[in-house]
Amino acid sequence: MSNSSSISHFLLLPLADTRQLQLLHFCLFLGISLAALLGNGLIISAVACGHHLHTPMFFFLLNLALTDLGCICTTVPKAMHNSLWDTRTISYPGCAAQLFFFLFFISAEYSLLTVMSYDRYVSICKPLHYGTLLGSRACAHMAAAAWASGFLNALLHTANTFSLPLCQGNALGQFFCEVPQILKLSCSHSSIRKVGLLVVSACLFLGCFVFIVFSYVQIFRVVLRIPSEQGRHKAFSTCLPHLAVVSLFVTIGTFTYLKPPSISSPSLDLTVSVLYSVVPPVLNPLIYSLRNQGLMATVWTLMTECFQKH
Repeated sequence: MSNSSSISHFLLLPLADTRQLQLLHFCLFLGISLAALLGNGLIISAVACGHHLHTPMFFFLLNLALTDLGCICTTVPKAMHNSLWDTRTISYPGCAAQLFFFLFFISAEYSLLTVMSYDRYVSICKPLHYGTLLGSRACAHMAAAAWASGFLNALLHTANTFSLPLCQGNALGQFFCEVPQILKLSCSHSSIRKVGLLVVSACLFLGCFVFIVFSYVQIFRVVLRIPSEQGRHKAFSTCLPHLAVVSLFVTIGTFTYLKPPSISSPSLDLTVSVLYSVVPPVLNPLIYSLRNQGLMATVWTLMTECFQKH
């Protein structure tokens, strides 16, 4: 038994027991991280360099790509290091920093997805007011609010989690530092602060979710009234990528934190954690780029210019 003041490091869950599997996991994570860096990097470069992409939708997409890069860079490098060097340790400050940045980027991403649903709502339901409601200043304020909400949520959760006394050892049942796993080490299982913060987070999550659902109900009502099939297809093509990303994010996140304890197991928990922390940053660029011809054209132009220079 030990308390938090005597804990200098935590032990993360090993991804594999044998050296061969550890190296395999290292190679898989390396491939995944490179794919995420390439996909999100191309989106950021395309939006930054393509002047015809300087619209609210692509501005928010650039911010979304930044959160995806942040998520992948927060969890994967440490997992790769541990697999390559056959270690499990992460320092106490390192764990706190990893927890903070992961919560920061994941919360900011959810807030940005909520803002993007408003962008799609105004674009389709109130097209005549699009320039007024989503001017450059309004977009900057909404993006800043999304990042600020992520920062505040991460700060509150990190401060609350690491202020609780820990007396159940230092072994975490996860390959990165995560709030539920650290709370399992807490001496107190009924802390008012712990419950209060969970209630606040649940309210914020449900509030954003209800806003997204309401936006898409209004969008679908308008789209289904469009007389031409081409018009409906064009409207759906701008909404489906965002809806797919939201569905992926919410479905995996909800299953991760609300799955029944009866089906919980270390292998399942590890698989689900990889799905919601590593897979979305890789899939999001594919979902958006494959559905947007303007973005793809700009990416191909940038790649062609790069190859010509070399």
